[in-house]
Amino acid sequence: MTLPVFLVPALPPGEEFVLDGPEGRHAATVKRLRVGEELVLADGSGVLARCRVVAVERDALSLRVLDRAEEPAPTPRVVLAQALVKGDRGELAVELATEAGVDGVLPWRAARCVAKWEDGPRGAKALGRWRSTVREAAKQARRSRVPFVDEPVSTKQLAHRVSSSALTLVLHESATERLADVELPSEGDVLLVVGPEGGISPEELDVLRSSGARVVRLGPTVLRASTAAAVALGAIGVLTARW
Repeated sequence: MTLPVFLVPALPPGEEFVLDGPEGRHAATVKRLRVGEELVLADGSGVLARCRVVAVERDALSLRVLDRAEEPAPTPRVVLAQALVKGDRGELAVELATEAGVDGVLPWRAARCVAKWEDGPRGAKALGRWRSTVREAAKQARRSRVPFVDEPVSTKQLAHRVSSSALTLVLHESATERLADVELPSEGDVLLVVGPEGGISPEELDVLRSSGARVVRLGPTVLRASTAAAVALGAIGVLTARW
């Protein structure tokens, strides 16, 4: 079994380290790690330190660093443009995508979104929930890199990202081209676009197509807005060197 991962702002420069705060409390009281057991510290950007527990306090662990490593970033990089989804299904979408290996998330204010992230405290709170969900999912999946979650984008802003990506795939049930038949790049960004519950409007499809996006389908069934990205990421993982 792989070692549990705990996220820290920066890895310890020396051989000794005290894991405290929320992560130390979780390690000591929830994971109940004991002297002699090992864990991994990660800074969220691919740098890791394997450590052994040398002492346990009420809500902290004293650690000895055994070795360090840096995991290379996967290529191609996959960025998800996830339309805003009502309720907790938006958080489920980014959680599943993180577990499936996404490298970054763009919340998309699509025309048919039921959920609305207005500028101000409410929008900031919703964005914070997505970022917290991604962070916790990355830890659960024992990833060395925590995906970024950018500020919400409009369709016009998303079209800008399309033009700067190596490939953009828009998942849509009306597409005749299969994702499995698309030649995927070996490097650069693959931008994966998932629409809201009401679907991507014809006008949005036209805008994205005119910017260079390819509209594809995963298979014969229609997936929920909260699960489509995870399924597509699995396919991309197999069809490239990511997996």
